[in-house]
Amino acid sequence: MTSIAIIGCGFVADLYMRSLEQFQDLSIDYVYDHNPARLATFCDYWKLKPAQTLDSLLTALEPESILLNLTNPSAHFEINQACLLAGHHVYSEKPLAMDMAQANALLGLAKERGLMLASAPCSVLSETAQTLAKAVRDDVVGTPRLIYAELDDGFIPQAPYRDWKSESGAPWPFEDEFRTGCTLEHAGYYLSWLIGIFGPVDRVVAASAALIPDKEIDTDTPDFSVAVLFFKSGVVARLTCSIVAPHDHQIRVIGDKGVLAVKKAWDNAAPVRFHRRFRIRRRLIDHPIGKKVRLKGPRPSKVKRRGAASMNFALGLAEMMAALREGRDCRMSADFALHINEVTLAIQNARATEGVQKMQTSCEVLKPMTWAR
Repeated sequence: MTSIAIIGCGFVADLYMRSLEQFQDLSIDYVYDHNPARLATFCDYWKLKPAQTLDSLLTALEPESILLNLTNPSAHFEINQACLLAGHHVYSEKPLAMDMAQANALLGLAKERGLMLASAPCSVLSETAQTLAKAVRDDVVGTPRLIYAELDDGFIPQAPYRDWKSESGAPWPFEDEFRTGCTLEHAGYYLSWLIGIFGPVDRVVAASAALIPDKEIDTDTPDFSVAVLFFKSGVVARLTCSIVAPHDHQIRVIGDKGVLAVKKAWDNAAPVRFHRRFRIRRRLIDHPIGKKVRLKGPRPSKVKRRGAASMNFALGLAEMMAALREGRDCRMSADFALHINEVTLAIQNARATEGVQKMQTSCEVLKPMTWAR
């Protein structure tokens, strides 16, 4: 049995632990956090075994165990690199690394050592994303011409975020969230869907800006970004991220026959609806009541709503474990993670460029889950 260990037991770690309840064959062997008090609280709450140092954790595990990196974004590269050097597979929270030189180094190290490397988010493996992907493959919407994707979270700087705590009591890491920025934190949710369905992005035309200067910390990280993504397959998408505009997490695939729409990116069971297009006299109308698109056969179990999301954070970890046990490639590949990282950084850093960037990485279209074919 492949061992699994967690590094970092802050706010998001509780969401992973609650999600893991859906997978009876997955269990956590060790946990490490650089904060001893937080480590003790987390391990006591979830009845887990703590490791006192990172080195002791890495050496205690059998070779090619899975390390789940849930540390702060600025620590991702260092921790991911240490885990790969110790001979372990890595599933990292997003982003894989804060710049492409580091991300490319991780990819090279993983391939050199024959290790799996993947990055969140994993909602592309959810029932909703897989249903949307199958509807596109089945030509429900006709030829996709344009995609609109929104990841606006409301005016977060005025929210009572200091009161937000995880299940075991970890505070929402507002300093890291504001310093990292909503694009690096959230763009991957829909980028993974879009790249998983339509393949790699060829070029990005983007703009980003810091619109709210007084967010308790000294940072000029963009809190708004908008990007037009030109895919190698010919599809074009617009993606917007902000912590300023009213809450809107919908995605719409606009095709020759109508519109495929999902209203909730962070709900793994959000319905996918097809709004057919028709004419009444001289008017062209998208039907206001969409027909629900369903998958045939059994679907994955769901987690109960926790805070702002109804997401199973452990889907990617479960996919990596299944790939190891079955001796196959992981759907959440290192190339997939690297390409999402590059596209996200291109959007985030649009202020420092001319706004148009040609992508240097690539990946394959994501293979559908067996229950979504």
